[in-house]
Amino acid sequence: MMRVKEFFSNDFVKTLISYILIILAVVLIRVFLIDPFRVDGSSMNTTLSDGEIMILNKIVYKKKDIQRFDIVVINEGDKKIIKRVIGLPGETIEYKDNKLYINGEKINDPYPSTVTDDFSIQDIGHTKIPGDCYFVMGDNRKDSLDSRYNDVGVIKKNMIMGRAKLVIWPLNKFGIVE
Repeated sequence: MMRVKEFFSNDFVKTLISYILIILAVVLIRVFLIDPFRVDGSSMNTTLSDGEIMILNKIVYKKKDIQRFDIVVINEGDKKIIKRVIGLPGETIEYKDNKLYINGEKINDPYPSTVTDDFSIQDIGHTKIPGDCYFVMGDNRKDSLDSRYNDVGVIKKNMIMGRAKLVIWPLNKFGIVE
């Protein structure tokens, strides 16, 4: 019969501690730093496709501000969605004749994969984007439930989980997306 002391030998304890440290490191990385995120739906076509897996950077916005055209993952409580930041706090947003206007100035928006219907921030009851909020849209403007609709509206900063910039699956699409 094996004695307890032999069972818990130095080699066993060292191996067990190694495995515990590895598991702890993986958990801490996923909770605080990065996390895989699966694109669900066609709202970001053609930039991103349904089923692609990206790495969500959870700490980037602790060190820098959210930028126009960043791709972000948003926590809507029961689900997480991925969209592109179009408008920043304090700005007015308007699409007219498929052109983006920020504070009345025409801005180049190279990301839509479909025509963007005319829209104004006033259509959802705001004169400008409230402080600490962002206006987000999918790149597939014809098939995206986004800030243009009261169901989503402007997004509070605390709902933005982080930036998604790296596709890791499928392997033929591996790389940085803008």
